[in-house]
Amino acid sequence: MANILFIKSNKILIRRTYIQELLVKLGGRFYLMQHTSKLPDVKTTIFSIMSGLAKTHNAINLSQGFPDFESDKTLTDLVCKAMNSGYNQYAPMYGNLELRQAIAKKIELLYNTSYHPDNEITVTAGATQAIFTVINTFIREGDEVIIFKPAYDSYEPAVKLNGGTPIAIQLEAPFFGVDWDLVRQKISSRTKMIIVNTPHNPLGTVFSKADMLQLQDLTKNTDIIVLSDEVYEHMIYDGEQHQSACLFPDLKKRSFVVASFCKTFHNTGWRIGYCCAPKELMDLFMQVHQFNVFCVHHPTQKGIADYMQEPKHYLELSAFYQQKRDLFLNLIKDSRFKFKPSKGTYFQVLDYSAITDEYDVDFAKRLTVESGIASIPLSVFNTNNIDHKVLRFCFAKKDDTLKRAADILNTI
Repeated sequence: MANILFIKSNKILIRRTYIQELLVKLGGRFYLMQHTSKLPDVKTTIFSIMSGLAKTHNAINLSQGFPDFESDKTLTDLVCKAMNSGYNQYAPMYGNLELRQAIAKKIELLYNTSYHPDNEITVTAGATQAIFTVINTFIREGDEVIIFKPAYDSYEPAVKLNGGTPIAIQLEAPFFGVDWDLVRQKISSRTKMIIVNTPHNPLGTVFSKADMLQLQDLTKNTDIIVLSDEVYEHMIYDGEQHQSACLFPDLKKRSFVVASFCKTFHNTGWRIGYCCAPKELMDLFMQVHQFNVFCVHHPTQKGIADYMQEPKHYLELSAFYQQKRDLFLNLIKDSRFKFKPSKGTYFQVLDYSAITDEYDVDFAKRLTVESGIASIPLSVFNTNNIDHKVLRFCFAKKDDTLKRAADILNTI
């Protein structure tokens, strides 16, 4: 049997030659075991950093995107009922059929289009798993993926893990609109995928119908897959309408639409999402999904399916969150922060350029430590960490939490 030496520190390396010679004399072989990361540049996420600071300094945490209120007791009771009714074994690989039927019904109601519940809808372990699996299914070594920055932080690592090359297109302040002429220039024979996110996290912007028509036109008659991250589809304000990729027939043919029950029903810890796509694309997705997750928590799926029989549970969400957005912005209207009201999601971006010229990461940390309020700096999601002097605040909080947060922001 070969002798194996595990090198654990630089101190051992000093004696490596001597040990190797000794092993050779003893008739053994020498192996230097070295392990490297597939994502060597990835560090602790800004969400962990800011939430950790918030906890250490007992700050109001408006950084991570989770509510500080409970989800509807009706829903949690339905999940418990499902457990007590025997929904405790594997769900079908595509997901609980009743839930897939409820999703199909919702999509038809909202977007007047259809996905077949048998083979065009899959329930996933949160939207992030759906996103990762789509990328894992289609991206190979040398493929290029267009990503709009700032971007949700799971996109780029997933592309790199699969040998792809992220092609970043930076959205510029103050409007953060997409320059579709630039997108056209970035598309090449190696472009395999374009990832879009609307309503947009972290910006709170939404794509217009004109944006989606541009995307449809750019990808028509190509093999480009569109990954449309629409997890905040039910949080859209001021009379805007969500422009889902499934609304545009040619775009729908090449798109995966990804959504999240965790965001919609205020229970981010449940990790239940789903994706929709034409059968020929979903068949490929399932080849990976079956070995990645196979299926997700069955009683939760059944409980959500029953809860969705009443459409008001998702149709009234925009009004619920717009009230919170308006309360928060009205409370800070006389502060030194500048803002354009969020058009979607439960995030609000605040411009602090009138307060300080500090780097946004430094300012966010200082606010947490010295003022007792945590936010997310956007530069960490930008190309080359471009600093637009803006911070993201989550308003999915109790009214009292928002009032206490506003009291702090008004003193800065």
